[in-house]
Amino acid sequence: MRYRLLDHPFILPSPAGAFYSVADPEPDASRRFLQRLLSADTSLRLSLSALVEWAGTASEDEALDLLYHLQTLGWVEGFAAPQPAPAGALEDVLPALLEPLSADGKALLADGQGFYVASTGFKHEAAVELSALSADLASLYERHQGLLRRNMGLGSSAWALVDAAGNSQTGFWPLYIGDQRFVLILGGVPRLNQPALTDLIWAFSKRYAR
Repeated sequence: MRYRLLDHPFILPSPAGAFYSVADPEPDASRRFLQRLLSADTSLRLSLSALVEWAGTASEDEALDLLYHLQTLGWVEGFAAPQPAPAGALEDVLPALLEPLSADGKALLADGQGFYVASTGFKHEAAVELSALSADLASLYERHQGLLRRNMGLGSSAWALVDAAGNSQTGFWPLYIGDQRFVLILGGVPRLNQPALTDLIWAFSKRYAR
């Protein structure tokens, strides 16, 4: 298949691509490519030479195949102008990035030890207990991942409390960034297909993935 690059657009992971890049600690070609895009201070300009570098391959055809694969999945998007990473201290920008991710405006981010890093919409006591619960769920998943991942072929380690229609009432999404594991906890219906998710993961990647 022959490919044609667009006229040097600035490329960035979509919200779905940003989530995939940190949804699992095991590296693969797609995940490494997406993580490379989230390591810079602004979205990167696409060129054939840059594409080969990001893909980590000496073959231009393989690099183009990877980009086409990511584009088909909707994991990357192009912009006419460079897009800046979230500015300011991480602690200051987190609440504004978390709130759009929940239909109820209830969202928090917990660290791997079960302590919350930032929260919006939840009462303090609920945030503390949900963060502790996220650590328990991570331990539960680790004990049973042989069944969930290998036997059942489930590629997700997220958990949710659902209503009778299967809609999430409270969900837990692990985010593996660098050597750290965080958990995104959302109350109500999740809205993960938001630019705020890309910015959230981008901001954390700049601090923890380098």
